[in-house]
Amino acid sequence: MSSPTKPLDPIEREALAWTQSARFLTTASRLDQLPPPGLPEVAFVGRSNAGKSTAINTLAQHRRLAFASKTPGRTQHINLFELGPADAPDTLWADLPGYGYAAVARGAKLRWQQVMADYLEHRHSLSGIVMMVDSRHGFTPLDRQLLAFVAPRVGSGEVRLLVLLTKADKLNRTESERALVDAQTVLAEVATDESDIGVSLFSALSRKGLGDAACMLRAWVGKPVARGPQA
Repeated sequence: MSSPTKPLDPIEREALAWTQSARFLTTASRLDQLPPPGLPEVAFVGRSNAGKSTAINTLAQHRRLAFASKTPGRTQHINLFELGPADAPDTLWADLPGYGYAAVARGAKLRWQQVMADYLEHRHSLSGIVMMVDSRHGFTPLDRQLLAFVAPRVGSGEVRLLVLLTKADKLNRTESERALVDAQTVLAEVATDESDIGVSLFSALSRKGLGDAACMLRAWVGKPVARGPQA
């Protein structure tokens, strides 16, 4: 298994204090039901069994902020969460429907996929994407399709991208290093400016990569931090 995680440093604790402010704002099944674009938005995407909701809850240090079900594919809407002071929020997180779960009815799946695609392509306030990829399997064909879909906005510098290699507690050191190298190879094709893309091993169970991810998300919205994710 992977080695124990390092203690959080003061900068990571400060960033996590910010992510802990996340609170539910609204849910929408169509883009026209969302609030008008304003605050910077960070979208969380991933396969239905990649641990997306669990990762959001871990970052927010809240057990049920995002609904994490034992049945993949339960997120059927865009769920928005607000961060920052209650009287002066500075960021929105968007939990998008998971993709790739075969048991979902085809009609519903196509509708969710279209809503997600419309959001990722057209939402003007979208400033960052956090993509969950199961570290044990790497980028699946569906993951690569989504990556190719967002590549124009990421490659232009309009939207930043952070890939969290989830369930990293299941890997030993050699497997972890290989997962990172493989992910970096895939991501090198998306943007020439590496500052717009990050990748980090992540585990909700061991909290590996938690502080690093919080620091990058905080930096995305103009909050000063000393560094971004480290392998």
